[in-house]
Parts: sequence; structure tokens; C-alpha cells
Amino acid sequence: MTVAAQRVSLVLLILLNMFHTPAWAQAPTGLSINIVEGEGAINNIRQRVNREPIVQVEDQNHKPVAGAVVVFFLPDSGASGTFADGSHMLMAVTDSQGRAAARGIRPNSQSGPMQIRVTASFQGLTASSVIAQSNVAGAAAASGFAGLSTAAKLAIILGIAGGAAAAGAIVATHGGGGSSSSSTVVLSPGTPSVGAP
Repeated sequence: MTVAAQRVSLVLLILLNMFHTPAWAQAPTGLSINIVEGEGAINNIRQRVNREPIVQVEDQNHKPVAGAVVVFFLPDSGASGTFADGSHMLMAVTDSQGRAAARGIRPNSQSGPMQIRVTASFQGLTASSVIAQSNVAGAAAASGFAGLSTAAKLAIILGIAGGAAAAGAIVATHGGGGSSSSSTVVLSPGTPSVGAP
């Protein structure tokens, strides 16, 4: 489906939602979007892996709203991605639990924070929200090391090397004294902390 066809479908669904109210249902007077999954997720851009955002649309009484039109918008530039059809926009309709998912996001090659805008509409009501995620390369998805500057990485490496040298000095000064007892030195570097220059 082309982007133009998606937009036409979106407009039609919004129009249908504006005028369709079942006789037995009480029309909502307010909408809200709750983020169920995906907030704070880290997307691995080397493996093209991401965590699927899922939202729940609710009425003013915090009851799920089925049949609401939800549109997910990925950024046009910077850390972003595309949906399966290559576009930056995905339209979905909430299920009986009021939930909609942004399936098939493929992160691009840009590292950094990514904000996914989300809008929902139902019977003339609208709501919007933002899902904050990050695109990172490879091992950074697990360790966060690649997100550090070159100077910070160098400081961590030098700190580890300095700790190893200190351990070697302790072994050299205490291990060769002619004593028959042996001692073991264990080097356990803690979590590195690097401040701004």
C-alpha cells in the first residue's frame, strides 16, 4: 500500500469513527493513550531488532476503547526507522482491549534517541502521546559502552589497565618473600563512571 493510499484509508477510518456510535454504547467524552510496551526500549540497529510499541486507548473512565484509529509516526530524520512498507507512518485499529501495536519497525543506521509520535481518534475525539526509544549499535544494546565518547572509552580502558598493573605490583612485592604460603589477588573492576570533561 502506498503512502497516499494509507493516508486516504486513514481519513476514511477517521470519518467513519466520527459518525459511528452503536445504539447500546455510551459515547466517550474523552480519550487517552497509555503506553503498554516500548517506552525506553533500546533498538539494536546492527541486528535490525526493536521492541514493538503497544498502546492502549481508553475513555474518560479508563475503559478500553475498541475501534479507535491509532497512527504511529516515526521521525523523518535522525535516529528513526521504517515500517514494513518503507514508510514512516503506520495506521492500526484498536482491538477489543483497546490495544494497537506498531508492528514491523526496522531501525535505521542512526544512533540516538528516537521519539515515536502516536495519535488516536474515535468519534470525533483525539489524543496524542510520545513513545521514547533509542537506536544503538550492536553491543551497546546490551552494555551501553558504545554510547560513550572516545575519551570516556579510553579512560575506562586505562582504568582497567591501571588496576591490572596495581595487582601485578602487589603480587611482585608480596609474592616473592620466601614464604611458603601463597596469596591470590583478585581484580574486580567496578562499574566505570566517567564525568563530563
